[in-house]
Amino acid sequence: MDPGAIEAGDTIAAIATAAGAAGVGIVRLSGPRSAGIARALCGHEPPPRRAVRAEFREADGTLIDDGLVLRFVAPHSFTGEDVAELQAHGSPVLLQRLLARCLELGARLARPGEFSERAFRNGKLDLAQAEAVADLIEASDLRAARAARRALDGTFSRRVEAIAAAVLALRVQVEAAIDFADEPLDTLGGQALSRALRDAREALASLLADAERGRRLRDGLHAVIVGPPNAGKSSLLNTLAGSERAIVTAVAGTTRDLLVETIRADGVELTLVDTAGLREGGDAIEREGMRRARAELERADLALVVVDAREPEAGAVAFADALAGVPRQLWVHNKADLLPADAPPAPAGALRISVLAGTGLDALHARLRELALGEAGEAPEGAFSARARQVDALRRAAGELQAAAAALEAGTLDLAAEALRLGHDALGEVTGRVVPDVLLGHIFSTFCIGK
Repeated sequence: MDPGAIEAGDTIAAIATAAGAAGVGIVRLSGPRSAGIARALCGHEPPPRRAVRAEFREADGTLIDDGLVLRFVAPHSFTGEDVAELQAHGSPVLLQRLLARCLELGARLARPGEFSERAFRNGKLDLAQAEAVADLIEASDLRAARAARRALDGTFSRRVEAIAAAVLALRVQVEAAIDFADEPLDTLGGQALSRALRDAREALASLLADAERGRRLRDGLHAVIVGPPNAGKSSLLNTLAGSERAIVTAVAGTTRDLLVETIRADGVELTLVDTAGLREGGDAIEREGMRRARAELERADLALVVVDAREPEAGAVAFADALAGVPRQLWVHNKADLLPADAPPAPAGALRISVLAGTGLDALHARLRELALGEAGEAPEGAFSARARQVDALRRAAGELQAAAAALEAGTLDLAAEALRLGHDALGEVTGRVVPDVLLGHIFSTFCIGK
């Protein structure tokens, strides 16, 4: 079976939540046999949309547990199918036995994320909203949970669909213009078409910026610590992590491999990657470490460039080219405690700190927070969660709309039409309007069982 497919007539079951022996556990059923399985367990037909007390029994009448049963009739349920939820005591042993009894009565175990997948396939959620379910569950703080909740409520999806509708209208207009190729574009509303395309590109650029912020809010800021040897990169990692994660010595080239540490600083999640010092030469192991450092920079959100405050330009040539593709750079001049009293101020945008003396670290924390969440240092009102997959699709859509604008300017309508089609499809990948089943299977496989 295709990993994204659902067998017709399947009824799935899973333990949705379990709060421990003193709490409540739920076994969730979805599919056409849900009501029948609930009836066989309880000995009566549970009324729809009402919580009623029930005793869950084995085939021979032996009591498994007692609790509440809730039944929802399709399409008025989370999945859009007949659903039953069996609320029992939170004992893992009892919940496993209750689940096993559901399987004996004709259900099968749900795959990870299959409840959300069915909700998507039955039109109860679009793909961005379904992914927000997992983001809400995994949220590490209240800010991330609220952002995921907004995505689940459709804040992200509505903006995507509004731009997609505008692009679709542009496609129709360009296709119509192709049918009248003998007429000049200006007589067919070319100026209005260009304005509409410009408006769509501006709306997409704004959405992409917000989605990138939402991606950082969900995944954290991926920061790579880079710089010349012995500038204090590993010392900075240890200080930010609050533990001795990296070996620190006075010998240049001590760090040979990547060291990754995920921390939370002032409510912001940071994935810090300590790297080998970038310089010319070095032995074979150190050169391999430098190669890995450059590869890590290619996928970084931020390059945290650490240099010696006494010689900030020393060795900069060795890593200048590696920084070219990094979207953000923060230059940190370490060892400021060793500067003479009459030293000139740090260059604009650079932070002067001393890891050893502990000076300037508050300013560094504030700057990292600002880079993660924006100039205000807080997630803006209406912020929503987003995933790297979604951001990538928006970037591709933006690239195609740029190509469409260039094609219109050159008067090549067929190329403009194709670029608009590809851009429209890329937008459709965000909400699931255009997405292959293999990708769906991969997405939902990352969800929890029972969701």
